[in-house]
Amino acid sequence: MNARKKYRRFVCFLLFLSILALGYCSVAAIRNEIPDAIRISEYGELPELFHNGLDSAISVRIQEEKAGAGSENSGGSASTVSASEGKDSYTLSCLLFGAIPLKTVSVSVTPRPRLYAGGTPIGIYLETDGVLVVDTGTITTADGGSCCPAENIVRSGDYIQSVNGEAVATKEELVACIGKSNGADVILDVERAGEQISLRLQPVQDEQGQYRAGIWVRNDTQGIGTITYMKEDGTFGALGHGISDIDTGEILDVCGGTLYDADVLSVIKGQQGIPGELSGVIHYSEGYKIGTIEENCSAGIFGRVANLPGLIQDKQQYEIAYKQEVEPGEAVILSSVGGECREYQVEIKEIRMNGTDENKGMILQVTDEELLNLTGGIVQGMSGSPILQNGKIVGAVTHVFVNDPAKGYGIFIENMLEH
Repeated sequence: MNARKKYRRFVCFLLFLSILALGYCSVAAIRNEIPDAIRISEYGELPELFHNGLDSAISVRIQEEKAGAGSENSGGSASTVSASEGKDSYTLSCLLFGAIPLKTVSVSVTPRPRLYAGGTPIGIYLETDGVLVVDTGTITTADGGSCCPAENIVRSGDYIQSVNGEAVATKEELVACIGKSNGADVILDVERAGEQISLRLQPVQDEQGQYRAGIWVRNDTQGIGTITYMKEDGTFGALGHGISDIDTGEILDVCGGTLYDADVLSVIKGQQGIPGELSGVIHYSEGYKIGTIEENCSAGIFGRVANLPGLIQDKQQYEIAYKQEVEPGEAVILSSVGGECREYQVEIKEIRMNGTDENKGMILQVTDEELLNLTGGIVQGMSGSPILQNGKIVGAVTHVFVNDPAKGYGIFIENMLEH
């Protein structure tokens, strides 16, 4: 009898622990769905944090940062709290069922921007800040031996900015400076991970009698992408992700760049395991220059267009949607893959408020049969295509699922506007 009681108690204890664990995991999952910080429009209401029945179970304690006075909205949805004129920030303490603390959310009250939606292809030409080191290599020397003068000195991802005090901006200039060393040590001024350092190495003479350092380098980068938005002040954002070097995987450190007009000539259709891409022509001439690139970062490329009235004459202006306003469900993307800029149907499958990768805030699935027949879904070159939902710009396409080209990722438009 005692053994049975002990067994029942043990089973009840395990059941109790299981319930506790399930409750903890549920609360953690709910907490993870609540954003750390949100924005609201100047005179708008604080939107729902969830697009389901769970929102009614969340109550908030509101602390106004300016005045320091707190108020509580107990047992009600956060959506009942309104932003007031003259208030620029709030702190929300979110509670589950009015008792279980979930998260503190920072709320900023800002005017809602209006943007001209892009969707048209652009030619991108980036100028790196120095000459990018891709790798080091072995040189066959004049006496038939082999060596690598730069090995363990320069690193992949370094930017060589000068040789013996002489500035270099292209690989041709770097080769010329190394070549005239006549085998003497040279000093390379290098940017490495944001720090300026000086490196010394000794070039060697190769089989052709040229002095070389055994460094594989790359300077400028070009390609086709899609412009996401333009503002009335002439600034623009595109791609929704940074441009990285194909060998190092690092976002290119640029000193400038140019946007050119581009035309899509054909589409290589995406297949499972093989991403498709847009094939086109970039018009590299002064008459086709449409803007300058000032920044290349994780959220895209940014700069200023040269002829805003001409670029927006057939474009529509939209308000943006903040990330908490984006809903799972139907949406459209703007793209010119078919030769003209038009809407294509997609479905937002998942929203990630607190993802560590800002380029993957949304998961999309292409549902438009015409686009699926044309491209197979999302292809390289479509990055930056604006995502529209409920009459607002909510984000931009960023990446494709390699194993399912009908699916891809998107970035929230507010993340692009932060840069």
